[in-house]
Amino acid sequence: MPSRLVDSVNSQYFEAANRMRPKWKKQKVVVFVESYDDIFFWRDILSEFETEERGFEVVLPSRTDLSRGKKSALMNHLGTGLGTSMIACVDADYDYLLQGHTPASRSLLANAFAVHTYAYAIENYQCYAPSLHEVCVMVTLNDHQIFDFEAYLTAYSRIVYDLFVWAIWTSREGFAPQFPMSSFVNITKVTSINTFNPATALEELRSAVNRKIAWLQQNFPSAKGKINPLKEELTTLGVTPDNTYMYVQGHHIMENVVLPVLTPICQSLRRSREKEIKQLATQQQQMDNELASYTHSQGEVTQMLRRNTNYKSSPQFHQLRERLRQLFGDDKGKGEH
Repeated sequence: MPSRLVDSVNSQYFEAANRMRPKWKKQKVVVFVESYDDIFFWRDILSEFETEERGFEVVLPSRTDLSRGKKSALMNHLGTGLGTSMIACVDADYDYLLQGHTPASRSLLANAFAVHTYAYAIENYQCYAPSLHEVCVMVTLNDHQIFDFEAYLTAYSRIVYDLFVWAIWTSREGFAPQFPMSSFVNITKVTSINTFNPATALEELRSAVNRKIAWLQQNFPSAKGKINPLKEELTTLGVTPDNTYMYVQGHHIMENVVLPVLTPICQSLRRSREKEIKQLATQQQQMDNELASYTHSQGEVTQMLRRNTNYKSSPQFHQLRERLRQLFGDDKGKGEH
């Protein structure tokens, strides 16, 4: 082989090898997250802020043991390592809305190198109402819209809103043992919902919520005159009667509010597509092959929901993106629309 050709081949090889090197040639920012699911979520967001000079490595809180969780992510290097090259990205939980009324809330909000979700957790983003029809499409490959997820989650939010404000108030004022968040979660489950007539289940939910609010009003007379000002403050933080579901415990929203309707809706869409295939097939073998192909192309509901990234138009995500801009300077983010 002529020397010039050899030099050209070698040059192309080294150029390709250089492109395969990590993007953080000059600065690597290590990002501690809470759990395995968080790695994909934060990697997707942080990729917008990668540059020729900066890259990210998203990792679990420890490389020496299996410790996970918010506390581990925040405290792993607190005071010795967190900084521009080592940050923590965690769920806001209720710490954001508690606004420093508890030690955990003060610790999170005071940490300049801790980024939180603003929504309760990553699951709330994955359950963002305007994106749920697209999740149905990913699962079933059927774009027929048969359920209004936005109307459903708006109605749910309006029903639980006042009780949620009470839950925040009791937590801020030190009355959490009398009305713990676990009690709020148990009351605000959606059970036995008929996706063709969700109003019945929602009315049952409203009755349960109103009973608890009456109990709280009777047992905490000191809250009189304080609930409405708290509502005004929460509005400045992003909480409204229409979007409360974004600030309620994420696993609860996913498992007890969204999946109870998302799963049967996807089942219905699958049956509709299978019925269509059976009607259009001209022979048994063709029908069998087409049904097998369709089955193999489908996704699993929970898995597709957890891989949902169509939440980036949400106000909460805009807050999160702005926080990252502030942390990393004047970057506009490659994903800005």
